[in-house]
Amino acid sequence: MTSSIAFQSGASFSSSSPSIPPWNHDIFLSFRGKDIRYKFISHLNHALRQSGIKTYMDGVDLERGEEILSELFKAIEESQISIIVFSKNYAESRWCLNELLKILECKKIMKQVVLPIFYKVKPSEVREQKGRFG
Repeated sequence: MTSSIAFQSGASFSSSSPSIPPWNHDIFLSFRGKDIRYKFISHLNHALRQSGIKTYMDGVDLERGEEILSELFKAIEESQISIIVFSKNYAESRWCLNELLKILECKKIMKQVVLPIFYKVKPSEVREQKGRFG
């Protein structure tokens, strides 16, 4: 079963399209666990999976004993889209910042779609690197 995600712009990304490399995940979810794991992100992940969208979420898809950083980077590379959920403590996590750098690299090199979500954070704080994002 393949999934497809349509955006308001009318663009559609399908994991079965011949012009797009085969993806193992439709969406990689990047988030700060202590802020939103059992709140927003678990609900988002559940809703996406219920809709047939293949997500990758740390804590659900990453098995114990695996090399964490290399597995996360591999999952990012194998995802068609990355959703970054910026929360108040996101920038305090070295793991999150490493994920963010890898996501931005994949956006530049592989044209990965990146969608930011600002969870109880003003977009200007992230954009202008103010407050906790400074």
